[in-house]
Amino acid sequence: MAKRTAVIDIGSNSVRMVIYEKTSRFAFRLLHEEKSRVRISEHAYKNQGNLQAIPMQRAYDALENFLSIADSLSVRKTLCVATSALRDAPNKQEFIHKVRAQLKLHIKVIDGAKEAYFGALACTNLLPKLQTSLSIDIGGGSTEFALIDANKITHTISLNLGTVRLKELFCDEQNFDEALAYIDTQLDFLDTFEVTTFVGIGGTFRALGAALMHTTNYPLDKIHAFKEKSALFEDFITKILQADTKQLKSLGIKESRFDVIKPGALILQRVMRKLQPKTLIASGVGVREGVYLADLLRHAKHKFPEHFNTSLRQILDVHVENKHYANQLSKLSKKIFDLTHQYFQIKEHYRYELGIAAKLYAAGANIHFYSQNKHAYTLIQNSLEYGFSHESIMLIATLCKYTKNRLPASSHLKKYKLLLPKEHTTNVLSYIFSLSIALLSHRPRNIDFDITFEDAKLFIVSEKNLYLAQEAVKKIECNQKITINF
Repeated sequence: MAKRTAVIDIGSNSVRMVIYEKTSRFAFRLLHEEKSRVRISEHAYKNQGNLQAIPMQRAYDALENFLSIADSLSVRKTLCVATSALRDAPNKQEFIHKVRAQLKLHIKVIDGAKEAYFGALACTNLLPKLQTSLSIDIGGGSTEFALIDANKITHTISLNLGTVRLKELFCDEQNFDEALAYIDTQLDFLDTFEVTTFVGIGGTFRALGAALMHTTNYPLDKIHAFKEKSALFEDFITKILQADTKQLKSLGIKESRFDVIKPGALILQRVMRKLQPKTLIASGVGVREGVYLADLLRHAKHKFPEHFNTSLRQILDVHVENKHYANQLSKLSKKIFDLTHQYFQIKEHYRYELGIAAKLYAAGANIHFYSQNKHAYTLIQNSLEYGFSHESIMLIATLCKYTKNRLPASSHLKKYKLLLPKEHTTNVLSYIFSLSIALLSHRPRNIDFDITFEDAKLFIVSEKNLYLAQEAVKKIECNQKITINF
């Protein structure tokens, strides 16, 4: 597969491009993202689905600029898909032929089932493991659904139900009763579905999720994997549907979405009332990422290898110079955890986040040695994304920020209380992490000491000189009843 790949998605409302760079076999990072709200479907639904000249020209102009950007970044492969607006348009070949002839870009018009599959594929690979979930992608011209159970995708469905379609057919004329009747008739296809979780894909869901985070003062600025109870989400949708323009702004809705957010919210509300999910999860990935992953994982049955995480791997690829030390630190942290977690009364599953934090701690030094903790924290908060919950991300980032000599600040624990474990747990994990760093102060080729734990005493036994380790251990802040014996 090409090292750099561009994926272009021509939707009813927007044209988007992402450019990814492989950092190793299955790991990748985002190099560039571009979006143009060309609304290629504008006035199409009032004209038997036919694309109109001005919107087509806007889309053409955006694509021409997208390709210029891709060329400047030395992209070697470009994948371009089009969804509902072109799929439904009787005159789509006019646009497709012009783009192919003049821009040398091949547009693949995908059917609704394939669109639903690509969105779900991105979710199953790039969100924390999903059980009994329904992905829902509310677009401008259509809405796609897919059942996900244990990360397996089944029952992909596409309905002629979208924000721009509803706006032009009903909402512009204030025909809200007809809009509701139309939505509910379309949703008859979902009668046999039983799910506990909705996974929201696409611009409508991301806009609603981001606005809800804004109004509730959610502590982490990250939409991907944002999770909320459906009751709170539905209450917020009701506020959106009742809001005027000024109120939409105060609720956190961007001006570019004022005219389509209510049709989208209405669709989501009717689906929620029909299926009664308990939880909603926002996905920051969708069709574009699904198209990329289908290509990247084409010889792996569209799945990453077991226990592989692409976000973790790309940080290690790009930012961690000494991977041997990172692995040593992870191994030692987990060993100390195994010896002490019962004494500290810490749940065993936190061993995973501790091990990841140890692997990524050195990533900050690649940016600036003297402020490596700060840079590791920022890098992890933003780049450790795919496959991790917000709780895991914040714990890993916190351990990397407050380590070596100090425990997490009370102000930090208060700010992120919603996402972090209890203070005792966070402090113990921080102490174990700091202790591991201290014990490896002399940077041995291989771990050259043994550790045992008995009666609240940790014994470090070695035939080697551990002078630096002893000095470093004395500096660690600790509020736990434990002693270290060399």
